Order: sequence, then structure tokens, then C-alpha cells
Amino acid sequence: MIDTNKKYWREKVTAEITLAHALQFAREAGSNMSAAEIAAFLNQDGRAQSVWMHMMRAGEEYIKSSLEANKATIPGVKPSVVRAGMVH
Repeated sequence: MIDTNKKYWREKVTAEITLAHALQFAREAGSNMSAAEIAAFLNQDGRAQSVWMHMMRAGEEYIKSSLEANKATIPGVKPSVVRAGMVH
């Protein structure tokens, strides 16, 4: 049984990269861009949408690989059964 009262229980996962995160990334990359410059950078040429798409793909791949690695230990998950169908 799943305990929905646990502190970290989620039905949905939401992740975001804020302007503060982007400023930190820029600083780590050696840039001294301002918040306004970072905002313009993110919104230029659909870059923010591309970041979102990359995050979704990365999340999907992470979930798939985690499920594959842990399928033997996930409670209630049974191996799929292939049944031969009758052809008339």
C-alpha cells in the first residue's frame, strides 16, 4: 500500500529553473550578465521552451531508467505476461 501521508509523496512533479538559478549558472560559467540580460537570453529564439523540452526529456529518461533498474523491487509491479491469441 502506498502511504500518501509521507512527506515526499507526489502525484505530480513540477520542476523549474528560475531567474536566480540562471544567474547562478551564468556566474559559474564565468559570465557577469545582469538579471535583465539573463531574462532576455532565456526568452530569445525560443530558448526557454527548449530548456523546458530538455527538462521533460531528461525527466522521462530518468524515470524510465529508474523503473527498469528497480522493477524487481517496486511493490505491486508484476512482470508482464504475454498471451498467445487465437487466430480464427
